Amino acid sequence: MHRTMFRVYALIVGALLPMFVQQAVASLQHDDHAMNRRGDHVMGFDHDKTTHHFTLTRSGGVIQVQANSETDTASRDHIRMHLQHIAKAFTAGDFTDPHDVHAEIPPGVPAMKEREDKITYSYESTANGGKVVIRTDDAEALAAVHSYLQYQIREHKTGDSTDVK
Repeated sequence: MHRTMFRVYALIVGALLPMFVQQAVASLQHDDHAMNRRGDHVMGFDHDKTTHHFTLTRSGGVIQVQANSETDTASRDHIRMHLQHIAKAFTAGDFTDPHDVHAEIPPGVPAMKEREDKITYSYESTANGGKVVIRTDDAEALAAVHSYLQYQIREHKTGDSTDVK
């Protein structure tokens, strides 16, 4: 009797598992699509025409975005406006944009807000976009910045290293 029941359960699980996996994959793809759509709206440029990179450093990290085409001056200009805005907003402890893009509070943000006076955010232009350089001497703030950047790497699937450089 036990073997028969086990076989029945195994058949049921075997039949249903592919369906659950397919639904999970579709859900993740839907979430990526929704995040990208929200990101395009919040950031003001098309994620398909731009590339994000996130770097963890010993003193903090870097958020960098560039237009994929050197001739795409519209994306480049929107990137620069957005990153200047981000540097100012983060300095003021305002992390509304990352929340709006990801539909959740990214890891690290509560501590970054709590220790905002220990972190600096500076904007720099690059050839095809710009970057925000994040610096801190505070160990707790540094851990929060790294947590935040690692989250961004995972969410945006940039392939960037999550190791400190």
